[in-house]
Amino acid sequence: MNAPSKQPDPADAAARGIRIPPQPQVLVELVQLLADDDYDSREVAGVIAKDPGLSAMVFKIVRSPVFYRGRAAPDTLEQSVIRLGFQQTLNIARAVALSTSIGQETRPAYEKFWQRSRELAQLASLVAAERVSVCNIFPDQAYMAGVFFDCGVPVLMQRFPDYCKTLLLDGRLDFPSLREEDQRFNVDHCSIGYLVARHWHLPEFIAQAILHHDTVPHDELGAVRSLVAIVHLAAHARMNMLKVYDYNWDRIGGEVLAELGLHPDDLPGYLADLRERFEFVPV
Repeated sequence: MNAPSKQPDPADAAARGIRIPPQPQVLVELVQLLADDDYDSREVAGVIAKDPGLSAMVFKIVRSPVFYRGRAAPDTLEQSVIRLGFQQTLNIARAVALSTSIGQETRPAYEKFWQRSRELAQLASLVAAERVSVCNIFPDQAYMAGVFFDCGVPVLMQRFPDYCKTLLLDGRLDFPSLREEDQRFNVDHCSIGYLVARHWHLPEFIAQAILHHDTVPHDELGAVRSLVAIVHLAAHARMNMLKVYDYNWDRIGGEVLAELGLHPDDLPGYLADLRERFEFVPV
């Protein structure tokens, strides 16, 4: 399914019974705090700490080497906020909160989807950290994009219980198969993901990347195109690690590498390096 020719309308989704999940209250409070000029790291950490599950996951992600880059890992949530900065902390908090806001049931399909999203986000953050001088996309932005990229899928699963169910259980979740699911249910998971991103007040370039992520967009330049390429490379790296053939890469791999300034001959070594720095563990 091609990217939509016009901006998605929330009213259209509502008319079809598709519910865009609201932000958790802790995120609303965090955004309100950061909108003021009078706050500090203790207050930001205090808001996040109101949700113990969220604060624990944010802290664990921030302690990943991609975020502290060889320096001593932070020992407290407040130190993590100081290390990351306020906007970057908000980005990570949004990414973590999303998985607890859609499909909280313990159904295997939801668990499989969010595990896949966290792995994709980790790999995207690794690619962004290494390619930041080329693309000017930062690890926290890539992590958030990786989590949100296919978030239209669990939203549609809530509306249509059979949407993507079999595909999720086999662990592939590649883009050609998602296009087939969209055609089957006459929906567009890219558009739904875009509506979630806008409703959660993500940066516009990330929302546009979600909307246009079916391919490497030619009409969207700069940060949008680079971010799409980063997540596609992360997805390819993940499938390579799982020893699953990536049919999508045959279609867009050349454009992805060109956008990220990588030569095709260097790809095997690049994937091996990502594999060495990544572990398939829940975060």
